[in-house]
Amino acid sequence: MNECHDDVCLTCSDTAVPVVVLRLLDDALAVVRTDAGTEEEVSVALVSSRVGDTVLVHAGEAIAVLGGDPR
Repeated sequence: MNECHDDVCLTCSDTAVPVVVLRLLDDALAVVRTDAGTEEEVSVALVSSRVGDTVLVHAGEAIAVLGGDPR
């Protein structure tokens, strides 16, 4: 279980939070950076994301890609 460090928890909050994908992991997971600079592990199973993308996360699940590095 993730430990909450921000004002809005990525796992249990009812608010979607924009975060930046730092690393993609196995099993459709990613390590992301929050606005507070902390790192969290979230699921990216519902979106096609890449390192550098900003994704919207709700309840520990990325639900949309907001933008990213135009490669």
